[in-house]
Formats: sequence, C-alpha cells, structure tokens
Amino acid sequence: MHYSVLQKELIAALNIKDDGIYADATVGYAGDSKEILKRIKRGFLFAFDADAEAVAYSEKELQKIGSNFKIFNTNFTHIKECLAQENIRKVDGIIFDLGVSSPQIDKAERGFSFMQDAPLDMRMSQNGLSAKDIVNNYSSEELKNIFYQYGEEKQAKRIAETIVWQRGQKPIETTLELVEIIKKACGSNYFYKQHPERKIFQAIRIAVNDELNVLSKTLPMAIDLLKPGGRIAVITFHSLEDRIVKNIFREYSEVDELVKGLPDIPESYQPKLKIITKKAVLPSAEELAENRRSSSAKLRIGERI
Repeated sequence: MHYSVLQKELIAALNIKDDGIYADATVGYAGDSKEILKRIKRGFLFAFDADAEAVAYSEKELQKIGSNFKIFNTNFTHIKECLAQENIRKVDGIIFDLGVSSPQIDKAERGFSFMQDAPLDMRMSQNGLSAKDIVNNYSSEELKNIFYQYGEEKQAKRIAETIVWQRGQKPIETTLELVEIIKKACGSNYFYKQHPERKIFQAIRIAVNDELNVLSKTLPMAIDLLKPGGRIAVITFHSLEDRIVKNIFREYSEVDELVKGLPDIPESYQPKLKIITKKAVLPSAEELAENRRSSSAKLRIGERI
C-alpha cells in the first residue's frame, strides 16, 4: 500500500483554487495528485514521473476522479519544457514529494531495498546506469566519495575498498550480496548499531538517479513557473535534500547581495519568494504511529511574490 506522507499539510499549503493549474512533479502512486484533482473541477493538473509503472498506475487512479489531467513519463527536470508544449507558462502551485515511494521499495525486483534479495538496480526510470554498474565499475575513490557525500557514512573508505576487493573475486549482482559486503567491511558490532547499509543504499540510489543535481537545477525553474501568490511545497526525506531546498528558498527570498542597501532596488533583484514555513513542518505523532516511514519527512513551503 502507498501512503502519502504529510498529505493534509501539503494540500492545505497549496491554497487550492477550483480553476487553478497545478503541477505534481513526483506523481508516484497518485496519492497527492488525487487530492488535488478532487479540488479542481474547473482547473487542470499536470503530473510527472520517470517511473513508467507509477505513471500507468496513476493514470487509472486519476481517471476515476476526472479527465482534467495529463501525466508526463519523464523526470521533473523537464517540467518547464513539457508545460511549454501545453502552452502553460505559469501555474498556481507545484509540489515535490521526493524520495522513493513504498511500492518501489516493496517491489523486491526494483532493487531499492536492502532487506529483500534482488538484482542491484535502483533506477527510477528503469533506463540508464544501474546500481550494479556503479558498484562493479566505479573506482574505490569514486565509491568512497558517493558513500561519504550522499550517505554521510563514516566508514565510506573501508566499505569502498572492500567492494572493490570483493568484485575482483566475482561481480556483485544482488542487494543482499552487497549488504553482506558492507557488514564484512564494518564488522558486526558497527553494522548492527549504526546500520551503514541504509546510508550506502541511499547514497547509491542518489547517484544512480542523479537526485541532488536534478533537484538543485529544477527548484529555481519551479519557482519561476509560479504565478504571483502561487505556492511551492516540497517534502524531503533526508538532510541532503532538505539542505538544498532550504538554501534555494533562502536565496530566492532575499534581496540580491549586489543591490542590498540601495534606496530603489530594481525589480529583477527583488526577492521572488516568501517563505511560509520558517521551520520545516514535521509529521504529527498520529502520522508517525500510523506510518514509521514518515519519520524523516520534512515539508517546506514558499509563496511567489
């Protein structure tokens, strides 16, 4: 079952108008999109996802509510050009619900989970470079950097070196093979106390899907797509994503350093965004009790000036 995290807060944040145009940059399994579509009888919803399975599922789910939507089977980095093809230059709201959805994790063969045995994959789009390619072909230094930067894992160097040694004996094919190698590298004591496999799998997934670069590139584009008064709402699931969102929101909500202090600040240098959430919105105690996967979620909201 797919559970949409922080959904009530997210939907409330959008200030949805019946005739508004909205974009769901990460449609996933349509949890949030369904709630938006129910509220826009005269509006339109554009949704995006690189995962063909998620798109097929969402098409069916959204059809039950209405036909005033269109899903693009592509990464959200193409949001601006896809909307331009539909003659849409501005929207009333955009949401990003980042991370991996429960069906992707639970479907063993997708290779996202360190708890089920499956081929190493982790591709959202099921195209291009896979986890297996990275684990078997990247140098020890490249692997160390990925584990350290994207997983913030202290034992990054040792794990990378052990992977390189192990694949020299035979290629690393499956998720549980990789988990065993991580355990071997760190020792049982560290492994069971610190759970490095969580961080390593997160790091590889981020690298496979280029998640942080894509987010850094797309958020400014999304802010520019908003009409005045339009809202952007972003749910993150780890500190690296949250830091990017926080920094970009801050950058767009401050006067440009070049002209700070001038009596008349030109419009092009004025802030574009008002931050609605001074602190990130976190899941309630009820939500945490209902869905433990929501524990790391944070919601940040901005409004176009």
